[in-house]
Amino acid sequence: MKVRIKFSKQGPMKFIGHLDVMRFFQKVMRRAEVNIRYSEGFSPHQIMSFAAPLGVGLTSNGEYLDIEVTDDETASPSSAVMVERLNAAMVEGIEVLSYRKLPDNAKNAMSMVAAADYTLRFRPGYGPEDQKAFWERLAEFLERSSIEIIKTTKKGEALVDIKPHIYEYRAGDDSLFIRLAAGSSANIKPELVIAAYSEQTGETFSPFAFQVQREEVYGEGMVPLEEFGEDIE
Repeated sequence: MKVRIKFSKQGPMKFIGHLDVMRFFQKVMRRAEVNIRYSEGFSPHQIMSFAAPLGVGLTSNGEYLDIEVTDDETASPSSAVMVERLNAAMVEGIEVLSYRKLPDNAKNAMSMVAAADYTLRFRPGYGPEDQKAFWERLAEFLERSSIEIIKTTKKGEALVDIKPHIYEYRAGDDSLFIRLAAGSSANIKPELVIAAYSEQTGETFSPFAFQVQREEVYGEGMVPLEEFGEDIE
């Protein structure tokens, strides 16, 4: 049975890189006695994949992990029981939010990623006096018909128009909500948006000025990855 797990990553855990998070979850599966499937061969490993690795220093309310378990539908503990069992094995800063069964033909989370929501804020002591005015200026900048920036790729540097990959945004009193393309076809990070704004307006910031939090990850049709599964009753 395929299962999709949604979890949050907060506090000091934002400084833990993706590979260490992956190793941590492998241990959690054993501690929580999840009947996770293993690959075959001389070096079996847990069948596990993450939707979109989170950068170091970012927090999140919407991280996803797919696993396969050996339980059949009738023998599997409920979603509520599994969420409780997994959280009992967690460290502070990571919390499992849902545990949902996927259809047998479901694609893995990584291949489904199409977009992600983010909230941008200034770290304490780094923001301008009038933060609301800044976020409104940034939102106004995002109204431009074209936002070009030099992006470094595996093949070198390329001039890229990121405007088509900015799907939604709105300024708040002390933050900016933004929805960006993500996944294999286009992957626009909030830091790239800030870099474009800084480059084209001349407004500069400390490298540590912004705190970025991922709020949700979407598949095709802007459906949250969580919604492709269903709770086990």
